[in-house]
Amino acid sequence: MNLQNKVAWITGGARMGASVADVLSRNGCKIALSYRTSRKPAEKIVGQLLAQGRDAMAIPCDLTRQGAIERAARQIVRKYKRLDVLVNLSSVYEETPLKTTALARSAWDKHLKTNAQSAYLLSLVVAPWMNRTKGGRIVHIADWTSASGRPRYKGYSSYYVSKKAIQGVTEAMALELAPTILVNAIAPGPILPPPGLTARDSGAVVKATPLARWGGASEIARAVLFLVETDFVTGETIRVDGGRHLF
Repeated sequence: MNLQNKVAWITGGARMGASVADVLSRNGCKIALSYRTSRKPAEKIVGQLLAQGRDAMAIPCDLTRQGAIERAARQIVRKYKRLDVLVNLSSVYEETPLKTTALARSAWDKHLKTNAQSAYLLSLVVAPWMNRTKGGRIVHIADWTSASGRPRYKGYSSYYVSKKAIQGVTEAMALELAPTILVNAIAPGPILPPPGLTARDSGAVVKATPLARWGGASEIARAVLFLVETDFVTGETIRVDGGRHLF
C-alpha cells in the first residue's frame, strides 16, 4: 500500500505511539491517535506532528465499548473522509496471582475485554470504511510469549490468554476480510523497560535476549511500516523480540 494521503488510526500506545505515528506520517499518512486515559501524552504527540507541518488529531475512545469505537471511527472519517490503516497498540498488562476466584475473574474480564475483545471490535468497525476505498491494513499487538506458544511467567495467565486470542482474531479477520484488507499482528519482546524496573532486572532481560539489548520503540514502528506497506502478507504474527523466544 502506498501511504501517501492515507489515514491511519493509532489506538493507545502512549510509549510506542510517538514512534509509530512519526514513521507513518513521514511516509504520507494523516494520523488519528485515540486514547482512554492518556490524554496528555496523546495530545503531546499530535502537537509535535502538527508543529512539523503534518496532519494529526487526538480523540478519546474507550476500546471496551463498541459504541465508542464506532463514534471514534466516524469522527476520523468526518475529518479526513477516509480510513485506511488501523494500528492497535492499546493493551493492558498486569500481574494477577490466582489467590482468589474473584480476583482471577476480575483480571480475566479486564484483559480479555481490553486486549482481545477490543481487537475484534476494532476490526469489525473499521472494515466497512476501508472497503469503501478498496483496501486497508490492520495491525494488532500480541506478545512474544503468546507467539511462542508458552506462557513463560506465573501470575500472568489472563494477559497471556488475551494475547493468544489476539492471534486468533488476526488469523480469523485476515480470512474474513481478504482480499481487500490485510490483517497482521506484531509480537513484541523486550522493547521498552516497564516503569519502575530495577537495573538488576533490566540487566537480566538483556542477558536473556540474544541481541543483548532492549529494542526500542523504533523497532515496532519499522515492523508496522512493513505490515502496512506489504501487499502479500496477511494473517501473520511477527515476533520483534531480539531473539528472546530462543532461550
